[in-house]
Amino acid sequence: MTALPEAERIARLRLARTDRIGPVTFSQLLKRFGSAEQAIRALPDLAKRHGRSAYTVPPLSLIEDEIAAADRIAARLIVLGDTNYPASLTTIDPPPPLLWTRGDVSLLSRDSVAIVGARIASAGGQRIARGLAQQLGEMGYGVVSGLARGIDTAAHSGSLTSGTIAVLGGGVNDIYPPENQSLYEQIVDQGCIVSESPVGARAQARDFPRRNRIISGLSKGVVVVEAELKSGSLITARLAAEQGRDVFAVPGSPLDPRSRGTNDLLRNGAILCEGVEDIERAFTTLRILFDPPAAPFDASEPQDVSEDVVERIAALLSPVPTPQDELARALGLPAATVSAALLELSLMQRASLLSGGLVSQS
Repeated sequence: MTALPEAERIARLRLARTDRIGPVTFSQLLKRFGSAEQAIRALPDLAKRHGRSAYTVPPLSLIEDEIAAADRIAARLIVLGDTNYPASLTTIDPPPPLLWTRGDVSLLSRDSVAIVGARIASAGGQRIARGLAQQLGEMGYGVVSGLARGIDTAAHSGSLTSGTIAVLGGGVNDIYPPENQSLYEQIVDQGCIVSESPVGARAQARDFPRRNRIISGLSKGVVVVEAELKSGSLITARLAAEQGRDVFAVPGSPLDPRSRGTNDLLRNGAILCEGVEDIERAFTTLRILFDPPAAPFDASEPQDVSEDVVERIAALLSPVPTPQDELARALGLPAATVSAALLELSLMQRASLLSGGLVSQS
């Protein structure tokens, strides 16, 4: 893979920061136009073709401000297509368009295991998480978590010397909780901090599902240590299963609400984890391959679609997510034509492109 030109890297950052363009639309635009530079040039015409207002791409000055803020804290930008973009993330649908990082980015290419769990964790749960992290590090694995209180903090602490990765919901300099300031600084020195959000951004509730998706995406498997039934850790576990990662759960007492989530995971097919040998056994017998797709973003000729085709496809959409290939079969149209029409409907805010090749009515 050849290195991306710097102008294209900046264009990918601009495209990713364009309002209403999420990871799925970002990926579709790259597929259709072959580069972010071409996609940015095409956006106004695409949006106006059916009488809709144009998308506002952030001015270059705003992007330069973000890069300058990153430079002040020695943060590094990795965009989709860079040679050091983590191979494990190219296998999820869709991959994050970009990552801001601090620390040792080579850790992102290692085989890693995520450890997540309750913020208000028991002393026993924290001891288990810390021990698992330390032993996984001794076996050569990186450890991924979210720098939250409780289990996350214990996991990072146990793997500091062997390589730990903290994925944040806010920017790479958004340290939360504040008491983890020292731990954060140690991870910058010895591990790696990762975020998809702009440098300086404060984490919002909507940012945590994206963060959790990266935590599981960077990992071969996710271990849940203590989680209530309505827990963000269970969202990470669900995302891991959707991404084809192994999901492990540490069992706990049915009398402790913090064990209800993990016990429910076990009830629904998660792998029992009483120690690192359970993790290694699963990886040995059910090894996950992280070979990236052959050519995830090959350049292709822009394909124009008629307004009639766009409207025919729009008529088949509903609030219930529908596979794109099902639309192609129903209309007897090539998949590329349907994909191009759905991209235009998405830009007109009449369709929502979802992961897994699904689409719904906006």
